[in-house]
Amino acid sequence: MSEKQTLNFEVSARVSKPVEEVFEGVADPDKLSGYFTTGGAKGRLETGATVMWDFHDYPGAFPVDVIEVEQNRRIILEWEAYEPGYNGPKYKTTVTMTFEPLDENTRTLVTLREEGWPASRDTALKGSYGNCMGWSHMLAGLKVYLEHGINLRDGMYK
Repeated sequence: MSEKQTLNFEVSARVSKPVEEVFEGVADPDKLSGYFTTGGAKGRLETGATVMWDFHDYPGAFPVDVIEVEQNRRIILEWEAYEPGYNGPKYKTTVTMTFEPLDENTRTLVTLREEGWPASRDTALKGSYGNCMGWSHMLAGLKVYLEHGINLRDGMYK
């Protein structure tokens, strides 16, 4: 494969809450910290911001660049690529989250796509698989947190 070809994935979930509430469940750092960023999130997801996400089960806080936010519709982020075993130049992947109201806005379809790993390296493939798992867990956590007030991630990894 050419170095220009990139790996990507897409995951989605339906949350039984209105789009405004689901969007805030991601954009608001206090809510995001309730089910995803176990070490806390600092900064609201707003266009042009750089926020910090920390996970107790992953060493250290790291920056997330907010490229674009369209209220209740879309969030685009960039962050340093996760590629275990790769020691070359650092690069970023792009995460695009979309929020679509369903059933007269009683439910929301959240779709998340991450892209940007070079398709030519096995370490990039491993990194993309790891992030796919992480984002799938994030969507499950978002659903359970908003619908039932439960932090699904608590104790899951350690």
